[in-house]
Amino acid sequence: MPIILPKGLPARHALKAEGVALRPESSCGGGPIRVALLNLMPRKTATEIQIARLLSSTPHTVDLTLIVPDSYISGTTPAFHLAAFYKRWSAVRAMSFDALIVTGAPIEHVPFEDVTYWSEITGVFDWATEKVSHSYYICWAAQAALYYFHGVPKHKLERKRFGVYDQTILRPRHPLFDGLRRDFPACVSRHTETWGKDLPSDRGLDVLAASPQSGLCLVEDRDRHALYMFNHLEYDADTLAEEYRRDLEAGAEIAVPANYYPFDDPTRQPLNVWQPHARRIFRNWLGEIVQRPEAARAAGA
Repeated sequence: MPIILPKGLPARHALKAEGVALRPESSCGGGPIRVALLNLMPRKTATEIQIARLLSSTPHTVDLTLIVPDSYISGTTPAFHLAAFYKRWSAVRAMSFDALIVTGAPIEHVPFEDVTYWSEITGVFDWATEKVSHSYYICWAAQAALYYFHGVPKHKLERKRFGVYDQTILRPRHPLFDGLRRDFPACVSRHTETWGKDLPSDRGLDVLAASPQSGLCLVEDRDRHALYMFNHLEYDADTLAEEYRRDLEAGAEIAVPANYYPFDDPTRQPLNVWQPHARRIFRNWLGEIVQRPEAARAAGA
């Protein structure tokens, strides 16, 4: 279905070339699902395309708003891009959204409270709990939200967990997994992890998917209608390859991403085996949002 993106956003051109239907920014009739994307990834344009692609692959029209914290300064994204296409947190906190997506950020080595925009990001977490019907936190954001809400720590890995790993579905009857089998592949790119044994047993937390090789994948917070995704369903086929080359050029000790290149040969083109599963999970997630319109959607009625 069509997706509504800010006028002039580079993602519009990329998605249009892929055959994705786009609606004008002002065309808000027909009850689109209003999604806020708090994008903390360094490669903003790539992440915008990845998330918008998944949202547009569902039967629902989505109106996507891009946001960043007020104090956020990017060292990789031009200031004009943020000024033209993003709204600061203070400008949207009074607005109504059906869903919030918060991306990861390359700050895993920094203690949560030392992150420069920690007070703002926790304000976003509280706002989502009170005002937004569903939330989806990715990688570092998932760890940060679990830490803030439930005191769950992150643990440093001896080496970067890096590659494509099969995730076992532990709650096969959950609506999120409708149409899927017992497992699905997901990209993993982390220096830290969350341990299942640290999850409190009395807070409405359910582990929905995990892997013996890569650990926790997806945790649901029932009381907050929140999903904590520690891996990356949104990645393109070549995202891990780009990270691998970047790490090599920086002189980092990095292994070839596991289960990624054909025959583990970095000269060969990797296949995006996770995308069909990612599309299905996002389709099911938005379906749940449509079926539970009791929160922010009421403000638009």
